[in-house]
Amino acid sequence: MYVMIVMDGVHKRFGKVQALWGFDLAVPAGTVCGVLGPNGAGKTTAMRVLATLLKPDAGSASVAGFDVTRQADQVRRSIGLAGQHAAVDERLTGRENLLMFGRLHHLGGRAARARADDLLARFDLTDAADRLVGKYSGGMRRRLDVVASLITSPPVLFLDEPTTGLDPHSRNAIWTSVRDLVAAGTTVLLTTQYLDEADHLADDIVVIDSGCAIASGTPDALKAQIGARLDVVVAQPSALATAKTVLADLPAAASGAEPATDADQRLVSVPVAADAISLTEVVRALDAAGVVAEDVALRRPTLDEVFLRLTGRELEGSRA
Repeated sequence: MYVMIVMDGVHKRFGKVQALWGFDLAVPAGTVCGVLGPNGAGKTTAMRVLATLLKPDAGSASVAGFDVTRQADQVRRSIGLAGQHAAVDERLTGRENLLMFGRLHHLGGRAARARADDLLARFDLTDAADRLVGKYSGGMRRRLDVVASLITSPPVLFLDEPTTGLDPHSRNAIWTSVRDLVAAGTTVLLTTQYLDEADHLADDIVVIDSGCAIASGTPDALKAQIGARLDVVVAQPSALATAKTVLADLPAAASGAEPATDADQRLVSVPVAADAISLTEVVRALDAAGVVAEDVALRRPTLDEVFLRLTGRELEGSRA
């Protein structure tokens, strides 16, 4: 598969701050890559390098086969970009903004109008098309900004936290449009603070911390790295200690893992290898020990748990 976006050992420093430290990235054509990281990890810096807004201090990067330093003009013609802050003009209407972007991208007047009408309808902005953007809500303004980045149907689209502050309806509209674009062949690089967004949209995820890529893979592969968790709810609180012993002795229990108990919930929980455990065997072991269980469940980790395990921190958006 052709790799549309490449970063190879990219370094970028701002004074004493090392924003990127040998950052690597490879995004195949026609896929969505989600870049996750805490604030200050280097996500936006990486995107700005790829968009030719910053020059790397060392390493190399290319988009659609064009070097971001030596062939910046070709890169710019190949991308759409929606940054963290809306870049639309509040003194113009929504339609006028899109027409302006269309003409800046050398679309003819008729083509620019047709494209603007199509995008306004797709993002549910037709009723507000002829209203001044300065009177839009924050969510509508953000939607229009994302729409503007799509005016030329670019082969590569950069979305820097595109749904921050949006209501669920607006987020879903953007998610649907991203899926439609990818189905048509667009390659998307997405930074986000919302782990559910990465889980829904991304084919692959790169976790960045302190300017370095510390993990990458599909959402399922990243979750598999930290295994699963076996939860048992016992019928009687007096059975917690026995259930804890049973779970600790399971062959599939993670080496050295100490089962956790929650007396209020009558819960015993232990990390396990998901592909090496049978719930039937667990129930039999509990029965043999005289433990009556109300519930036995294998719970796969969430991206929140993966991120916390990798970085020791939670993403702000994971609590939203």
